[in-house]
Amino acid sequence: MPTCVAVLLAAGGGTRFRGATHKLLADLDGRPVWQHALDAVLGAGFRHVVVVTGAAALDLPDRAVPEGTTVHLVHHPGWAEGQATTLAVGLDTAADLGAEAAVVGLADQPLIGSDAWRAVADAPPDCRIAVAVYDGVLGPNPVRLARDVWPLLPRTGDEGARSLIRSHPEWVCRIPSLGSAHDIDTTEDLHRWRSSRTNSP
Repeated sequence: MPTCVAVLLAAGGGTRFRGATHKLLADLDGRPVWQHALDAVLGAGFRHVVVVTGAAALDLPDRAVPEGTTVHLVHHPGWAEGQATTLAVGLDTAADLGAEAAVVGLADQPLIGSDAWRAVADAPPDCRIAVAVYDGVLGPNPVRLARDVWPLLPRTGDEGARSLIRSHPEWVCRIPSLGSAHDIDTTEDLHRWRSSRTNSP
């Protein structure tokens, strides 16, 4: 299996969120939103995890990173130029780490668990693009991108891998995954997920 690095994108401004803090730092079950996503990545067993930061100052939690895993916090000063630039920073770091593939996800999707990250990472090696599918719906995160498609990704603007997925459906492997790809963009989203978790059996 080619060397696969996890890339967690956590750089955006979160301008639609009207809370007292950045959405990634908002409390969800006693922890910041972004740490739920980080925990999912750490639980998936990657040797290297790249976290690309930007608008919000993120620090690793005090609890230990699993043995054999290294977390690389990489600040992207140009985060406001669009998500494609953040993805490019993450993939450039993955390339420096010798990765032949990267599994990419977003820090504002706390309901995606370790199982989804692992399932996408373990997709057949001949899948150039492996995408999580939830209840039959394309996620599209996390997504595994083989290194040979990285030069084809946009490096400017707000679209990451979506354009490549649309233009080359023949490269895409759909990976059934557990969890939900709903993200937290607004305070209403946060309250909705808090309520659903509180009311769940």
